[in-house]
Amino acid sequence: MSSDTATQARQGRTAAEQPPPWQRRLRRFGYAGRPAHPDVRERLVPPYPEPGTRLWAAAGAGPGLARLLARSMGWLGPLLVALFAGLIRFWHLGSPKAVIFDETYYAKDAWALWKYGYEVNWPKEANDQIVAGHTDVADAAAYVVHPPVGKWVIGAGEWLFGLDPFGWRFMVALLGTLSVLMLCRIGRRLFRSTFLGCLAGGLLAVDGLHFVMSRTSLLDSVLMFFVLGAFGCLLVDRDKARARLAAALPEGPDGTVPPDARAGDGTRLGLRPWRLAAGVLLGLAFATKWNGAVYLAAFGLMAVLWDVGSRRLAGARRPWLSTLRRDVPWAFLATVPVALGVYLASWTGWFVNSGTYDKTAGWQHSGYLRHYAETEGGQSADGLLAGILNPLRSLWHYEKQVWEFNTHLTSPHTYQSNPWSWLVQSRPVSYFYESPAAGQDGCPADAADKCAREVLALGTPLLWWTACFALVYLLYRWALRRDWRAGAVLGAVAAGYLPWFLYQERTIFVFYAVVFVPFLCLAVALLIGALLGPPGSSERRRVAGAVGAGTLVLLIAWNFIYFFPIYTGQAIPMDAWRNRMWFDTWI
Repeated sequence: MSSDTATQARQGRTAAEQPPPWQRRLRRFGYAGRPAHPDVRERLVPPYPEPGTRLWAAAGAGPGLARLLARSMGWLGPLLVALFAGLIRFWHLGSPKAVIFDETYYAKDAWALWKYGYEVNWPKEANDQIVAGHTDVADAAAYVVHPPVGKWVIGAGEWLFGLDPFGWRFMVALLGTLSVLMLCRIGRRLFRSTFLGCLAGGLLAVDGLHFVMSRTSLLDSVLMFFVLGAFGCLLVDRDKARARLAAALPEGPDGTVPPDARAGDGTRLGLRPWRLAAGVLLGLAFATKWNGAVYLAAFGLMAVLWDVGSRRLAGARRPWLSTLRRDVPWAFLATVPVALGVYLASWTGWFVNSGTYDKTAGWQHSGYLRHYAETEGGQSADGLLAGILNPLRSLWHYEKQVWEFNTHLTSPHTYQSNPWSWLVQSRPVSYFYESPAAGQDGCPADAADKCAREVLALGTPLLWWTACFALVYLLYRWALRRDWRAGAVLGAVAAGYLPWFLYQERTIFVFYAVVFVPFLCLAVALLIGALLGPPGSSERRRVAGAVGAGTLVLLIAWNFIYFFPIYTGQAIPMDAWRNRMWFDTWI
């Protein structure tokens, strides 16, 4: 090769290695391209750092025991955080001994589902009768506007413990506790850090909105649990798929992957049971409240983008085409049809309780509109398929009515709020309030004035305000640092938050935000990890970061403790209650 040809080849390679102009311009604002790493396998499946033993050794443990304790923290840490979350959530769970806020719908609907298989109408004085111990109710079908899974879940606690406040709050408290455990493990897998995972779970444990919702039998906490579980399943599926791609990569003579190795195009990833589990959980979310369908779409798109990135990293020449051919069809079958099947199965009680027909009164002892196709819907199906098509047609008509209701609900409510205000918690919802006199309902006998007992669905303010900054930081990490973790958390927050902006006239409440609270905690944990400093930071940087991060976490914990009385309905002096009403909009 001539010297001119060699020079031109070198210049060509240099030009090819140069980033495009748009990347060079973004570097002024902190943009960083994909990090160079010599080992493709390690980029596909980043290892967990070897746990340190210095802490346990300092506590007096021998080398063997110190290693055992350090390695067990991947599960021991999350379990301890979940134990703390469970203790405070189950503490005096039956108080207030009353039907508070929307428990008046879901606690009673849950009891009817377990008794009849469908929701029924209750008398006006039912709440007082239930608190007094009466549980009988007629089976006259009622019109309800949410699918049944969340109410089946709530009803499981009533089946175990009876129709009382502890019974109808038990399963919600259990799922709230388990969601803390899940978030610890999800954060550990997402960040490859047991500390940051446990930190995210700990933040969720001390969030006031999640805490109150875990002690109130509403559907949104059940929805949150299924959504978080689906996210975790997809995260595990991502790691396992990338591990299969890494195993398919050829190995060079020096034990590393050759630069031109390509396994992303032809590798089949086989069965993906974790993706199927995510489809089931997303179906359960959709069958709890309809906004679970947004997560079905968002998480489906996220999973496809993860597959594209994995195949590109594994050397696929056309990663999008490879993903469309080998992954997308199976991903669709594992999520959308499965979720729809779960949704239909959730109506089993409504389907099988077809009731009896009376010539005078019509259909009796069956769910609302169960026989619409035969009575009001015009021509009904006949023959062998009538038992399938007629109920499905009736359900379709019922669902259209529910859609109209849910999208056109504009009845004014004292505690409704606009989604623009949710992140700053400007308008929390009061679930329960009473002013007991001195010596009554926990109010001290020597109190100078009446006391206040309130259950206020208010997110821990310092945590939510920190989350606002964390989301901005994640936007930077995702857009300019190419951090897929930031993109995943932002996508999950957006799926639970942004759709509500389409319904500015609808009556909506801040407690709907509990669905994406776990992802806000992941965002804050990622921000705190950045405060602690990247690997290789100086000792001075580490100390400064630890002091700042530790101070922030302690302030958030103190904030939760300060508001604890108005999260749990404890009787406190009126002045103490007023001191906790930081803004007029909280009253």
